[in-house]
Amino acid sequence: MRQLSELDASFLYLESETTPMHIGGIYLFDASERKTPLAFSTFVAYLRSRLHVVPVFRQRLKEIPLRLGRPYWIDDPDFSIERHLAYVNLGENGHKTSLMTLASKILEEPLKRDRPLWHITFVDGFKLDEEDSGSNGFALIVRLHHAAIDAFSGEEIIGKLLEYTPEPRAISAPRPWQPRPEPSEERVIIQAGANILRTPLQFTSLAVNAAEATARGLVQRQLRKLPLPLPLFSAPHSPFNRQITANRQIVAASVGLSRLKAIKATLGDVTLNDVVLGLCAETLRRYMNNHGADTGKSLVAMTPISVRSNSLRRATGNQMSAMLLDLSTSEPDPALRIRRIHWNAVASEPYREAIAADRLTELLPSTMLALSARLYSELQIAQRYQPVFNLPITNVPGPQVPLYLQGARLVQQYNTAPLFDSMGLVIVAISYQGKLTVNFTLCPDVVADGSSLENYVNESLDAIEEAANRLGPEGGHEEAPAAHPQSLTDDALTALEGILQTVLQRFRR
Repeated sequence: MRQLSELDASFLYLESETTPMHIGGIYLFDASERKTPLAFSTFVAYLRSRLHVVPVFRQRLKEIPLRLGRPYWIDDPDFSIERHLAYVNLGENGHKTSLMTLASKILEEPLKRDRPLWHITFVDGFKLDEEDSGSNGFALIVRLHHAAIDAFSGEEIIGKLLEYTPEPRAISAPRPWQPRPEPSEERVIIQAGANILRTPLQFTSLAVNAAEATARGLVQRQLRKLPLPLPLFSAPHSPFNRQITANRQIVAASVGLSRLKAIKATLGDVTLNDVVLGLCAETLRRYMNNHGADTGKSLVAMTPISVRSNSLRRATGNQMSAMLLDLSTSEPDPALRIRRIHWNAVASEPYREAIAADRLTELLPSTMLALSARLYSELQIAQRYQPVFNLPITNVPGPQVPLYLQGARLVQQYNTAPLFDSMGLVIVAISYQGKLTVNFTLCPDVVADGSSLENYVNESLDAIEEAANRLGPEGGHEEAPAAHPQSLTDDALTALEGILQTVLQRFRR
């Protein structure tokens, strides 16, 4: 058995009907170089032969009775690859618009918990070029639960499943696999008891969680009376921070990576990641301006940072840090804004090693974090006060060499991330083979006219290039604005400490 970390488990407890917690991907392949189209049966045989490189594909959750601890990953004795695959033929509608609509509907559906937490839909009949009827291709729509992977490990998994050569390799027979016996309920309970003895604070919080059903109303009434920690809820109101529904929309725009690198060289003392964040910030500012939103206060992004190279080398799971970053969207000059983003990121640099996401959960069990997040939504804190941050932005470096699947070249990929309550937009930027694709996962009932974001990305890049050439490497080097280095962990722990102190004071009366 391998127990989920507190961070991994929190993604299970955060899941609801309107917030499925899986990471998604849409992968477009060009099969025109193949002598024959890639059959679905061939894809199934290929994937079956590659299952050994991703052990989590054959592991399911083992829940602890009475929620006395976090679940475990165990081998699924009933594993069947057919339960994780689906086939769709677009027929006459094999164009990108139909594919993205189909993907949006599929990604709205939560994964089933009685099996390993992944699913792939093979989409046949897709045309890479709508004007060319001979542009044979296919697409894969992939869902992987956030409890099993983060955006960085998800990209690694896809790299392991695909090939680096255009010549199709012979599909070998699947490696023999024998699932390890499922642990008995007695063993699971004994293990949970041992964990409880090691962490009495966790047992206390789990006992509170067990009483949640009867005490929920009381907790809500008490929390409404608590003074909220204003330093934590300091992000401005924005069009993206309203209650979400189950509907999803995927919007994406691709730009040349060379153009971003040229901007970096022109501005001098900035990183490529600063330029990517600046592109996202200019896009958001243009959207807000065109929809009558206030841009007088800068948006705050939560930016995950992989600590995979600094921590345990696990192929899966969540190994991230996070920091809150001021995007300086109140600054009208898009090139100077990139400098300010760099200053803001540098101010948080000393915290990057200290704010590994595991720290956020090592003292506070995942069940308590999930309860806090749901109360945050149900009490409409983001609407009544100010949100913790406005949106997550993740920048994942991908391979710059082409990947293949049985001779079909991967030409484009779109990636999605889960939406949270009161967070109607998330951005995932991924580079592949000289291009950066900026992916917007959004709730169309929150973010109106979301399709306009694609045009805003291209307009923003043009504007940044022009402003960067005007500013040059020597411009905009005035003293950086004073900013208190702020981390998600520090703010969250400060907020929770204040809440716990207030609650304890109330219980002493």
